[in-house]
Amino acid sequence: MMPPTAGEPRASDKLRPPSLGLLLAEARGIFEFNTSLLLAPLLMRAPRGDGHPVLALPGFLASDLSLAPLRRYLSELGYDAHAWQMGRNTGGVSRMRSGLRDRLASIHATTGRKVSIVGWSLGGVYARDLALQAPEMVRGVVTLASPFAGDVRATNATRLYEAMSGQTVEEDSELRRAIAGDLPVPATSIYSRADGIVNWRTCLLRSSDTAENIEVHLASHTGIGVNAAALWAIADRLAQPEGQFSPFDRSGPFAMAYALPENAQSVY
Repeated sequence: MMPPTAGEPRASDKLRPPSLGLLLAEARGIFEFNTSLLLAPLLMRAPRGDGHPVLALPGFLASDLSLAPLRRYLSELGYDAHAWQMGRNTGGVSRMRSGLRDRLASIHATTGRKVSIVGWSLGGVYARDLALQAPEMVRGVVTLASPFAGDVRATNATRLYEAMSGQTVEEDSELRRAIAGDLPVPATSIYSRADGIVNWRTCLLRSSDTAENIEVHLASHTGIGVNAAALWAIADRLAQPEGQFSPFDRSGPFAMAYALPENAQSVY
């Protein structure tokens, strides 16, 4: 494992959830959505898709409706976008594994192609687990503000998650460590230091030749799935040829919205 960078907490250190100020600022998510609508013509200049299937997994307490704008955007770019079709996400990584794998297998069998998975928040934790379970069916994983690394209790939703799911976030430590580790498929984590729900450090994967972090300035947790810069980054990552991976190019039309890659430090 890589040593932590100076000034960054070690994985064993206890992190705090985002501040009350950041939590209250989550209301800006509606403005992120409206901005994306205004910038729709620019967003359609993103790299085109090759028709491969993309499975979109919603966050905690969200449903397929939350990811409808993303699925529509990806469909218009030429992808075969799929909803998870499992109702409202009430949590429980362990208890959701079988149903999620069945959904992935169904899409894979129907299309005959590997499936890219985009997961928002808790949906991203599921996405990383699916890649570990069935790498032969997964083309790549993109997570959005997903707390999978380090002290995963450092969120403002932990208590509600445990009450709704009946599971603690520390449950099955072996599975949790695996999800936080390196994946057998290309992986991208998109996050924001302005996240008001999860501590951004819990979203950081260990960078490698097939894995990277992309920080979006000022994005909210509730709005990152409809944030214009995040949508562009998702489209760019999905457009990579199967079996290939290259670093995200921050020189596009939303260049100012992304932090430089060296700012994405590992928690390991």
